[in-house]
Amino acid sequence: MAMASSQFFYSFASTLQKPRLFTVTCRSISAENGLVSVERPWKVADARLVLEDGSVWPAKSFGASGTQVGEVVFNTSLTGYQEILTDPSYAGQFVLMTNPHIGNTGVNFDDEESRQCFLAGLVIRSLSISTSNWRCKETLGEYLASRNIMGIYDVDTRAITRRLRQDGSLIGVLSTEESKTEDELLNMSRTWNIVGVDLISGVSCQAPYEWVDKTGSQWEFNSDGRNKETFHVVAYDFGIKSNILRRLASYGCKITVVPSTWPASETLKMKPDGVFLSNGPGDPSAVPYAVETVKEIIGKVPVFGICMGHQLLGQALGGKTFKMKFGHHGGNHPVRNIRNGRVEISAQNHNYAVDPESLPEGVEVTHVNLNDGSCAGLAFPQQKVMSLQYHPEASPGPHDSDPVFGEFVRLMKQEKARA
Repeated sequence: MAMASSQFFYSFASTLQKPRLFTVTCRSISAENGLVSVERPWKVADARLVLEDGSVWPAKSFGASGTQVGEVVFNTSLTGYQEILTDPSYAGQFVLMTNPHIGNTGVNFDDEESRQCFLAGLVIRSLSISTSNWRCKETLGEYLASRNIMGIYDVDTRAITRRLRQDGSLIGVLSTEESKTEDELLNMSRTWNIVGVDLISGVSCQAPYEWVDKTGSQWEFNSDGRNKETFHVVAYDFGIKSNILRRLASYGCKITVVPSTWPASETLKMKPDGVFLSNGPGDPSAVPYAVETVKEIIGKVPVFGICMGHQLLGQALGGKTFKMKFGHHGGNHPVRNIRNGRVEISAQNHNYAVDPESLPEGVEVTHVNLNDGSCAGLAFPQQKVMSLQYHPEASPGPHDSDPVFGEFVRLMKQEKARA
């Protein structure tokens, strides 16, 4: 097989300037049968995203190879893709980033929000060909490949986002396997369902452990929130993020993290000052055991729920939850605090919401999402309960809602004073 090299010269003439000479050098490999194949300096499409509506999206792959099924959701965050990748609440989902340029800051080991990547795959428009950040340890592609997570790029993410907004979240199949036909992939997408599946058991810890790390001094933005008094908090891990634990610790909490199946009786034996219910993936109706646990705890100690914890509280109080059309995913969702009229820009990640009309008398809606009017926060003062549908720990996202951790501490302090 002989190597050949040829040069092509193009001249560009203009009436206003002198002709300029461009030189393009191409390398080709001549095969024995006389055919010539050109060695392309760019990657060609080698993957497909097949959605349950029948649409097929050719793309280029990075990270792991193979075939994976999941629910496609879009995230509007401009930064923080590593925190998103390691957020357990994305288990079973393909995350499509609406921000077109992803990967430019690479990956570091300080921004992990959990012990591994739980999402099914990553869908982006443009993959950065270089990284530029002083904390970068490896590229995004290397990171995903080592964790067996599939990614695709050079796909029209704007068109897919419009489709998801119009039709709602869709099940999709990512594949780099040429042997699989589009009909096979389409059938996979139409026979897989995420509704009613217990995803929490796959992301929760298996045994209790103590958490002591606070927010590092170089990242602390609310040092006034630190308390001299210590409060013991039992945190239920439904898919908890590390920065939630750091913020609780920074506000003066000594934390014992327990699995999602941890009995309420064992929690109450620890005599905690408060119980925290974490975020987590999927459908709250798929984990009735968690709802029963929350029912047994309510009224006995102060309880604070975030995201999945908020939904579990809603059901435990007698309310209902429902699946949203395309959910809330991103770091720029406006929420109004009804109690003080303050508007917070929040980080959100959920596909389910609490129906406020189904809640019993005494339960107060404290926060409302300004994009669609959905319930974003609850309180039941008589039962010492408070919750938010979104993420006040901001990883990634703004810090507007961080003071809610202080509210939880005050709730525990008041209860401690009454005891």
